[in-house]
Amino acid sequence: MNRNARLFLDTSALFAGLWSAEGGARMLLRLGEAGSVDLYVSSQGLSEIDDVIRRKAEQILSLLAVTLDRSQVKVVPDAPIEEFEKAFIIVHHPGDARILADAWHNQVDFLVTLDKAHFLDLPGLAEKLPFLLGTPGDALGWLRRRFIVT
Repeated sequence: MNRNARLFLDTSALFAGLWSAEGGARMLLRLGEAGSVDLYVSSQGLSEIDDVIRRKAEQILSLLAVTLDRSQVKVVPDAPIEEFEKAFIIVHHPGDARILADAWHNQVDFLVTLDKAHFLDLPGLAEKLPFLLGTPGDALGWLRRRFIVT
């Protein structure tokens, strides 16, 4: 039996899923709710999303807890400092290095992000990772291809 895909949501992807009733990020949360994928966030990611919501959209703060629960989002343990340092050498941004290290440490299949500056447009990053990296739409495309039977 195949295990569920393990998807790590960074702050930008989680916010997009909360903010928009449509789109790839919301679909990933729905797949988590259905038990079709396993969704993960870091404790730093939760802290960041709380701060972002309080600043930009306080009206959806209650939606955060409900969505995390319904989508069965799991908070992963922090990566050891050595893994953070390795990630920092690659992305050169402390917050995103923590996200990258936590995803790496917890052996996810896909890091879902909308962060172009520190992840998506960083030359050569994808080749250095043992997991896939992309947008919510990229993750959905990968999931579709993964489940196509030929």
